[in-house]
This record gives sequence, C-alpha cells and structure tokens, in this order.
Amino acid sequence: MFTCGLLAGGVLTAGVLWLLSGLFTPLPAGVRQGLIVAVALLAVLRDAGTLSLRLPQNARQIPQDVLRRHLVRGALQFGFELGTGVRTYVSASAPYAMAVAVLLSGGSPAPALAAGLGFGAGRALTPALRRLSGNGERWDDLLAGRLRGVTLVCSVLIAGAACGVR
Repeated sequence: MFTCGLLAGGVLTAGVLWLLSGLFTPLPAGVRQGLIVAVALLAVLRDAGTLSLRLPQNARQIPQDVLRRHLVRGALQFGFELGTGVRTYVSASAPYAMAVAVLLSGGSPAPALAAGLGFGAGRALTPALRRLSGNGERWDDLLAGRLRGVTLVCSVLIAGAACGVR
C-alpha cells in the first residue's frame, strides 16, 4: 500500500503541474526550453555543492500518528503524502528541475505521467533497498558515504531528462 500511495502521490503532483503548464504556453517554446535548461543547470550545481540555494519545501516530516491510526490506510496515506513531495523534505534538487520541466513543457501528458511515476518509484526505492539489504544499519552507513555522489549522478541524469521533456 505504501508504494501504491507513493506512485499515486507522484502522479497527482505531476498531473497538477501538467494542468498548470497550459498557463505557460503563451511563452515562446525557446524561452520555456531555456528556463528548463537553466533550472536543470542550477539543480546540478546545487547538488554538486558549488551553489548554495535554498529550496522551497515543507521542511518537516509526516507525523507518525498517520501510521498508528490504521495500518493499511495509514501506509497508503503516508505513501501518498510522501509521493506528492509537498508535505515533507525533498533534499535533492533534481525533482525541482523535473517539476519545472513538466510545468513549462505544455506538451503531452505522457512525460508528466512518467515523471510522476518516476518520482514515486524513486522515493519507494530507498526503503525497498534498505529492507532487501538484510542489515539496515550497515546499508545506512554505506549510503551515507556515497550519498553525495549518488545525488549528483541522479541530478545530472534527471536534469538531462528534464531538458528533453516535451
């Protein structure tokens, strides 16, 4: 249920961004594409540590009582809220670059859907891999040592994808 909630939350956010993208269609395509590339570059520079930039976010965690009320509904709600990306931390810049790309693309809804599913799946990947590792604390330590590199590689890949959104 948690993963379903993550995917649904990501799709909802991407869908809302895609719907709002119609407001930006009066801007020339070249201007919109230039803004997408500029934001993607800023995201990579921020994640590389060469640029200090504060991200707009709801800097708090989803309350634990969401899970305590009802296990199945709580897992779905927790996943959904985490999947939307608006009720908790989003520490990497890449999702912001992709959100701007969806917002400014004004094109087909398919890339927006893919972006939303990708965001939800990406958020589901961390706890799934941690659980599969068999030793969560060791996995946490290994991730901590590699987190900056993983974040930068993902930022570059997602920035590239954001620049190609149509």
